[in-house]
Amino acid sequence: MEKANKNTGSAKITTQKSIPVRGLTPAIVVCGPTATGKSDLAVLLAKKFDGEIISADSRQVYRGLDLGSGKITKKEMMGIPHYMLDIENPKKIYTVDKFSKSALKSAEEILKKNKIPIICGGTGMYIDALIDGVIYPQVLPDKKLRKELSTYTTETLNEKLISLDPNRAEQLKNDGGGQFNRVRLIRSIEIAEKLGAVPPLVKNPNFDAIFIGLDFDDVTIKDRILLRIRARMKKGMLKEAERLHSEGVSFKRMHEFGLEYGHMASVLEGKITKAEFEELLAKDIWQFVKRQRTWFKKRHEILWFKPSATNFKKIESLVKRFLNVKVLSTEANRKNGKNRSTIN
Repeated sequence: MEKANKNTGSAKITTQKSIPVRGLTPAIVVCGPTATGKSDLAVLLAKKFDGEIISADSRQVYRGLDLGSGKITKKEMMGIPHYMLDIENPKKIYTVDKFSKSALKSAEEILKKNKIPIICGGTGMYIDALIDGVIYPQVLPDKKLRKELSTYTTETLNEKLISLDPNRAEQLKNDGGGQFNRVRLIRSIEIAEKLGAVPPLVKNPNFDAIFIGLDFDDVTIKDRILLRIRARMKKGMLKEAERLHSEGVSFKRMHEFGLEYGHMASVLEGKITKAEFEELLAKDIWQFVKRQRTWFKKRHEILWFKPSATNFKKIESLVKRFLNVKVLSTEANRKNGKNRSTIN
């Protein structure tokens, strides 16, 4: 992450020496940690460049997880179609493999309209799966094993994975705090039990994307996190959790969603007070922000900006240049009898 420029208030831009041209379908990615205004920028870019938005958020795929997940509202969409929102029952588990397949279909639908796919979100694994075409091991879910593993503590799950596949355990540890992600731990154990180890991921890129990252300095992020928690509580975030539970979403499942939902479950269970809720949640979201930063650091092509009107103009200029180069590349391919600007 580049440090912010104190004179301009903008993040230092590490531009690519040349925009990559591989004949792949062009896409725009807006990424970065939570509470940085990614959705707002994505809508602005969609209006400017005739695009439609694919959400890449592991909790916003679930119906009813609205305030707690920061799901964009109809008003905030400003008429821009959004995909991959509200597509799964919160009682069920939605995997990254399901996301990549469904999101790819959404992208194809967008392209049929001659519009630009804009992928927006903070779930790095979802973004990687869609853009890079990551092919995951085809191991069917083992409900009996999952039920057994769900009774284990996170520490015990880690120990079991280390005994089965120490390389995979180390990968999770280095992937934005994956050693604390119970879903990923259980899935890794499931695959290791069937195959002996989790095999290396195969990539077959679907897009040639420009990556725009948004981030603030630490103090600003922490302030925004706290303000956002208070605003959402005023809008009825706790009532949302009560409604989910009344509709059959267990407290255990809410803890699996983590962050807002895990802490709201604790309030409803009487384990913590509302006063404790705000402080504990703010600390956990801050730790989550640090894990997101760690994940996105792996992508050196991300162009980082501190959100501001001036920087949004700079972003527009970069995106325009990227798309112009892609158009020229596509036209050249067509003249040469090639038409590779399609999703693989």
